[in-house]
Order: sequence, then C-alpha cells, then structure tokens
Amino acid sequence: QVQLVESGGGLVQPGGSLKLSCAASGTILSINAMDWYRQAPGKERELVAGITSGGNTNYADSVKGRFTISRDNVKNTVYLHMNNLKPEDTAVYYCKAEIVRGYDYKEWRYWGQGTQVTVSS
Repeated sequence: QVQLVESGGGLVQPGGSLKLSCAASGTILSINAMDWYRQAPGKERELVAGITSGGNTNYADSVKGRFTISRDNVKNTVYLHMNNLKPEDTAVYYCKAEIVRGYDYKEWRYWGQGTQVTVSS
C-alpha cells in the first residue's frame, strides 16, 4: 500500500506565506517526478510546480518568483513554499507523485487527498 498525505493548508491573509508538505509512505522503491496541482471552484485542475528526482523544477507562470518547490528524498516528501500569497491562489492543492512500488517494481501515479488554501483578509 502506497499513499500520499498532504498537510499545511489553511487561511492566510494576502501577502502572507504558507508551506505545504506531502509525504509518501508504504512500500516504495523510488520516487520520480513529484508535482503540486491546484483546483479552484469552477476551474480545472492546473499544474503549479514540479520537481524531478534530480531536482530540476518547473513552475506555472502565475506563481514564478513567489512559490518554491523542493523535496527530501530521504523522507519521501515534497514541499511547496508559498510567499506573497494572493486571493487568486485560493484553491485545493494536491500533490502527485510517480512512485516505483517496492513489491512489484512498477511505477504508478498517486495523488494526495488535497489540502485547502484560502487567501483572504
């Protein structure tokens, strides 16, 4: 059994900061790409940021310069540091990971359950 568990969401004022975490657990051989997505009410889910196993990153234009994605390969955890938050960043944030399972050596895509981020005064 492999699962992703997110934490760190909440309510923050515009201009504030939050740090999201997503930890993978279970029988894991390795983790390839790890990404953060978000979905606002009435909108499609969109990619926010991604990071490869080697540490290469990519960001949506709307968050460049404000968000930073990082990962700890020992802890099987990916983070999203969000600064200068804006009301338009309000959404449910999901992590996604491409995980090679330790019991069948197959790569599968896993999603977290989502964590709410609300930016409001």
